[in-house]
Amino acid sequence: MAAKPTEIRINNLRVGLDSRHSLVQIVGKKYHLPEKALRQVEVVRKAVDARRKSNICLVYHVKATVDVPTGVLQKLLRDPQVTLWEEKPEPPAVFGTEKLQGRPVVIGLGPAGLVATLELARHGYAPLVVERGRDLSHRVKDVEQFWKTGKLDPVSNVQFGAGGAGTFSDGKLTTRVNDPIMGHLLRTFVEAGAPKEILTEQKPHVGTDKLRLMVTGLISRIKKAGGQIRYETQVTDFRVDPEQGLTAVELNGKEWVDTNGVILACGHSARDTYETLLKRSVHLEAKAFAVGVRIEHEQALINRAQYGKFANHPQLGAADYALIFHDKETGRAVYSFCMCPGGQVVASASEQGGLVVNGMSPFKRDTGLANSALVVSVDPGDFPAGPLGGMEFQRKYEHLAWKVSRDYRAPAQTSRSFLERTAPDLKVKFRPSYRPGLVPADLRKILPDFVTESLEHGLRDFERKLPGFSTQGLMIGVETRTSAPVRILRGEDGQSVNCRGLYPTGEGAGYAGGIMSAAMDGYHQARRLMGRFGVPVGSQKAEG
Repeated sequence: MAAKPTEIRINNLRVGLDSRHSLVQIVGKKYHLPEKALRQVEVVRKAVDARRKSNICLVYHVKATVDVPTGVLQKLLRDPQVTLWEEKPEPPAVFGTEKLQGRPVVIGLGPAGLVATLELARHGYAPLVVERGRDLSHRVKDVEQFWKTGKLDPVSNVQFGAGGAGTFSDGKLTTRVNDPIMGHLLRTFVEAGAPKEILTEQKPHVGTDKLRLMVTGLISRIKKAGGQIRYETQVTDFRVDPEQGLTAVELNGKEWVDTNGVILACGHSARDTYETLLKRSVHLEAKAFAVGVRIEHEQALINRAQYGKFANHPQLGAADYALIFHDKETGRAVYSFCMCPGGQVVASASEQGGLVVNGMSPFKRDTGLANSALVVSVDPGDFPAGPLGGMEFQRKYEHLAWKVSRDYRAPAQTSRSFLERTAPDLKVKFRPSYRPGLVPADLRKILPDFVTESLEHGLRDFERKLPGFSTQGLMIGVETRTSAPVRILRGEDGQSVNCRGLYPTGEGAGYAGGIMSAAMDGYHQARRLMGRFGVPVGSQKAEG
């Protein structure tokens, strides 16, 4: 017999949608093991394989504890889908020796700021986090009021406030970044209130409703660990010494806080912060992003297109999609972005006189509607030169969209009328979800020609891939905040290349694209700050 029960990982267990067998039974049958030899089988990852619509199945990666003779174990491990289980513990923190002046300041309470603050707090750094928006309960009320009345609060909205822009989203936790710290962060999120399903789903999502619970839990943990949060507090200036680097930040135009360690996680919509950084000669550069529209459909249409006869199967939730078209005529990519199954399109402006749309979904994804951004790549050559040229490009088209109604009703038209170049109409089989309402408008007159031309080509291609996509959709403008239009340049130590002590972080700094990658960047930037500075005198390392 093996010296002791052994933990192994088994990948790619394919299970039919109607299978009634337990995973223990499935593993036992596949590998000719008696059930008594399988102490435990846990799901590590669960996915849907819908590539063959006639044979959709579930695919599991599992952790199994087996009690078998050494020879049997060796035979198991010869299967390429079987490996010894390997734990990936959180790496220990490394602490620097430089003296931190005052306390570290974190700017912004979105995913990057939340995780960075928690990481600093639990290691005894007693960080101060300043958030220009309001706390969660007030923020939710302010946003709901905006959606009802069209009266925007530039301080408290979908972009600013506790939880950041991700609070009003689908709460996707997928990322292309392969980082071993991801598992640690997902477990942290579950402990803070996120649904446990995010630990095993291949495409984990929290949903806007559960995300608010998670944000509340993270904030509670920050406070218990010694962190301080100040809402309705905006950083309005930076004091930069030519030799020492950053020495202080100004709050609300009247109060200076001394610090030489700042995590800048301001989010991609903090345009005045970009302007202030440029004024203080912090190196910024324009970067590519994407603009376009939201497109909304009946969820049933997407389910049928993706799942065929299995569209309403209880093992399958609301279907998603990921579409991309490389337009040879324009040389641009047209693609879906931030697809929200069972969701709604939301007004997401943060500036007076500018209209922005986005999408969000509850955890259950049960609104009966599907939406996604449909966007076209925009490169620095498409807008005026300078670090903030992309930001002004965004503003221009947000203002054009706002001018259609001047009250935050959004310009929209059916995808059919867009493709056929007929009078714009809103005649769809469903009730559009966007509030405070829609106005029929020709989107070709609002977006740049290269965007609308590419959208037309992309829509024709997508109709072939998902029948009904381009003939039964509703296009709502404009989607401009897909990512930051700038990058705040930083070195390998995580600090600004020309402002020592400033740690540009997350999506707003140009180093992330979504909740999970921003959270991971916040974690690593906090670790980099700790690697430079020792724990402040009078504090104690809380963990690690």
